[in-house]
Amino acid sequence: MSEKKNILITGCSSGIGHCVALGLKSRGYRVIATARKEEDVEQLREHGLETLQLDLDDSENIAQAVEQSLELCGGRLYALFNNGAYGQPGAVEDLTRDVLRAQFETNLFGWHELTCRLLPVMRRWKEGRIIQNSSVLGLVALPYRGAYNASKYALEGLTDTLRMELQGSGIHVSLIEPGPVESRFRANAHRMWKRNIDSEHSVHKANYLAMAARLEKEGPVVPFTLPPEAVLKKVIHALESPRPKARYYVTFPTYLFGTLKRLLSTRGLDWVLGKVSGGGGR
Repeated sequence: MSEKKNILITGCSSGIGHCVALGLKSRGYRVIATARKEEDVEQLREHGLETLQLDLDDSENIAQAVEQSLELCGGRLYALFNNGAYGQPGAVEDLTRDVLRAQFETNLFGWHELTCRLLPVMRRWKEGRIIQNSSVLGLVALPYRGAYNASKYALEGLTDTLRMELQGSGIHVSLIEPGPVESRFRANAHRMWKRNIDSEHSVHKANYLAMAARLEKEGPVVPFTLPPEAVLKKVIHALESPRPKARYYVTFPTYLFGTLKRLLSTRGLDWVLGKVSGGGGR
């Protein structure tokens, strides 16, 4: 990389965001790493990163973070990696309107608002990279992941549209679609399930018990789980290639399900996904 470029990254407290922030810093990028909790921000500082507190559910905080980022970067931000998100498990019929709205506030609306605030800056410099960390669950649906599925499906549609609208602007937009990656995602999902789903009075109670056992297990429980460095590799390509890809698959399940979605009928794909998920228990 011939010059030091600035990138803002959300959701850096652990997992993919933390790995990408440190990896890009070591590669020579000026990284502004953000997290929602102040204690996580402090830990990022201890790793030598420039940091900001950013709550994607708070419009005022988003505006403040953008202003602070631009002050740090002298008004020029080359790239944004939208990563901060969480998974809300639960059967669709057990999701209240408020719970579903909260999933979208963090996983979609916050990303959208942050992106739109930074686009005029990138347009001014006639260059930029926007990288959205989606999921294999933005390609295919699995039982008891409806809220997360919906947020990622919506992200994919919004991002595809944005990519087309930015053609010729010098701003490139990419989606990264990981399958299972080592992170605190499962532990956070378990916490949100216990907080927001009344499993005791649900017709899905038996499946919830199996799901809870999976979420409570230590270590990788999903085959083909990769370390977050697998995502870092794709982020680097999306940042540095003169022709970045619209989509980057990460992990074998993403390649498999992406292929099966093109080849199988809807009924056939439903059957495969039902087997893979164990009816929602896996």
